[in-house]
Amino acid sequence: MNYVKTAMIGLAAISGIAASSPQSNVADLGWMSGHWTSGNQARWTEEAWMPPRGGLMLGTGRSGDAKKAKFWELLRIATDADGIITYWGAPLGGPATPFKLTRLTANEAVFENPAHDYPTRIAYRREGKLLVATVSGQNGANSETWRYTKVR
Repeated sequence: MNYVKTAMIGLAAISGIAASSPQSNVADLGWMSGHWTSGNQARWTEEAWMPPRGGLMLGTGRSGDAKKAKFWELLRIATDADGIITYWGAPLGGPATPFKLTRLTANEAVFENPAHDYPTRIAYRREGKLLVATVSGQNGANSETWRYTKVR
């Protein structure tokens, strides 16, 4: 490892921001895999993530009420052309928006896209048997959090 790369990794560690690095790979996000749900029969939200395989995680999300799904999206996590682990979300089947990994620990992943209108930040955190997902705007504005339990 060269001196510049070593210094950059050291600075990231000191600042508390673990950017995606050659040591990070999609398999490190395996703790997100499973079928997760939040809510009740009247209002619900769920996400399902396939386990990492071949450098790729695929996911889906949907939410609704007792009568109908109101929202859905296609999700994927993979390395982008620059080698950075990236989360792509395609709400309602529209174009996928990229969010680059900016922090990765054993139980937390943070993806950001400061140029996107909302959200600019998507974070997942594992808390024991729960998967906590939070989306927010710049500087944490308009934060929304879901606490999912694993169905399978």
